[in-house]
Amino acid sequence: MPKTIVIDPVTRIEGHAKISVYLDDAGEVEDARFHVVEFRGFEKFCEGRPMWEMAGITARICGICPVSHLLASAKTGDKIQAVKIPPAGEKLRRMMNLAQITQSHALSFFHLSSPDFLLGWDSDPAKRNVFGLIAADPELARSGIRLRQFGQKIIELLGAKKIHPSWAVPGGVRSPLSEESCTWIRDRLPESRQTIETALGLFKTLLDRFSTEVETFGKFPSLFMGLVGKDGLWEHYDGKIRFTDSEGNIVADNLSEDDYESYLGEAVEAWSYLKFPYYKPLGYPNGIYRVGPLARVNICSRMGTEAADRELLEFRDRAGGVATSSFYYHYARLIEILCAIEHIEQLVNDPDIVSPRTRATAGINNLEGIGVSEAPRGTLFHHYKVDENGLIKKVNLIIATGQNNLAMNKTVTQIAQHFIHGNEIQEGLLNRVEAGIRAFDPCLSCSTHAAGQMPLHIELINAKGTVVNEIYRH
Repeated sequence: MPKTIVIDPVTRIEGHAKISVYLDDAGEVEDARFHVVEFRGFEKFCEGRPMWEMAGITARICGICPVSHLLASAKTGDKIQAVKIPPAGEKLRRMMNLAQITQSHALSFFHLSSPDFLLGWDSDPAKRNVFGLIAADPELARSGIRLRQFGQKIIELLGAKKIHPSWAVPGGVRSPLSEESCTWIRDRLPESRQTIETALGLFKTLLDRFSTEVETFGKFPSLFMGLVGKDGLWEHYDGKIRFTDSEGNIVADNLSEDDYESYLGEAVEAWSYLKFPYYKPLGYPNGIYRVGPLARVNICSRMGTEAADRELLEFRDRAGGVATSSFYYHYARLIEILCAIEHIEQLVNDPDIVSPRTRATAGINNLEGIGVSEAPRGTLFHHYKVDENGLIKKVNLIIATGQNNLAMNKTVTQIAQHFIHGNEIQEGLLNRVEAGIRAFDPCLSCSTHAAGQMPLHIELINAKGTVVNEIYRH
C-alpha cells in the first residue's frame, strides 16, 4: 500500500517548510515534494507606500539577508529617479553587499551545514547543531562565529545597524565610511582571511568522504543564471544576466533586468506558496535553472582576485568542469567568502570610500523601475510601478530561493530515491533529505514574502490518508 513520509518542519533553514516523500506499494520512492507552507504577502501590502520608503520596508522581509533587499530596492529607486549615483555611493553599496555575502555564507556553512559534515549524518540530532560543533571543535566554531561577526560589523559600520539598516537609498547611500571604521576593517582582515582559507582546506579534505553525497545531492543537468561583469567577471552587485548550461555553454548573455519578463516565467503549484520561476524559452518545467553561489562560480570566466581565482581553477578541476551537483553549493560559498574578503581589502583602501559625495537626488522621472542585485542565495529582482507622486501601485519580487524551487524539488526526489527504501526510515537518512535543501541555504521568509524553527514532526500516511506512524524530533 503506498505511503507518504512527511518531514514537517524542515530544520536548520530560515523559515518553515515540510517535505513529503511518496512511496509506492513496494516501499520505493515514487516522488518527493518540498512544500513552503508559510505566506506573508509583502508584495501586496507595499502598495500605497512612498517609493522612497521601499528600501527600508523590504529590508524587513528577512533578518538574515536584509541587505539584499535594501540594495535591490535602492537600485530600483535609482531607475525611477533616473539618476546615476556617485562613485562613492556605488563602492559603498558594493562593500555592504560583500559584507552581507561574507556573514550569510559563514552562517550557512559554519552554523547550519558543518554539523552534518563534522558530526555525521547519523549523529544525535539533539547535538547535531552549532552547539554540538562548539563542543566537538571549539576553535573551528569560534572562528566561524568571528568570521560572521566580521561581515556583520562592516554592515553596522556602514549602516549603523547589523540588521535592517536603512542606509542605501534611491540615488546612493546616506553616509560614507569613517577613517576609524576603515582601520577596524583593515585590522580584522588577516584573521578573516585565515579562517576562510582554513575552512576551504578542511572542506576539500572532506569531499573524498562525501562522494556519495556529491553524486546524489541534486546532481542533474540544469541551466545556471546570474550576473556577470565585463568579460564574464564574477559579479555581485551590477552587470548583465547570463544563462549557461551544464556543459558550460552560454545559452543567453548580456540580458537586462529591464526585460526579465521576456525570459523568466513564474509558475505556481497548489501545494506550495513558493512560486516556480523558469527560463521561458524552454518552458515549464524544462526551463529549470539554479542561482546563487554555485551558479555564479559556474557562469563566470574568473573571480577577479588572486586567491579566489586559484580556488576557482581547483573547484572546476574537482568538479570535472561545470559543477552540476548541488552539494557543491557549500564549496562555492567558501570561494565566494574568500573573494569577498579580497574585494573588501581593495575597497577599504580606495579613497572614494570616505568621500562625502555619496548620493544623487531627484524626483520621480520614471513610473516604473526594475532593480537587480546578487543576494547571497542568488539573483534578486525588485520591480516597482509608481504614480506621479511616487506612491507604489504594484510590486513584484523575484527571490533567489524561488528561482531554485524546481531544483530543490528535484534534489529532494533524487536524494530520497537513493537513500530511502521501505517503510523503516532511519533518522540519518531523513537528515540527508533535509541536507539537500540546506545546500541551497533557502530563505523562505523572503521567497514567500517567518522566522523561527520548531521540532521535526514526521508522519507516515497511507493512500487512504490515515496516519500509520509518526515521529517527533524535539
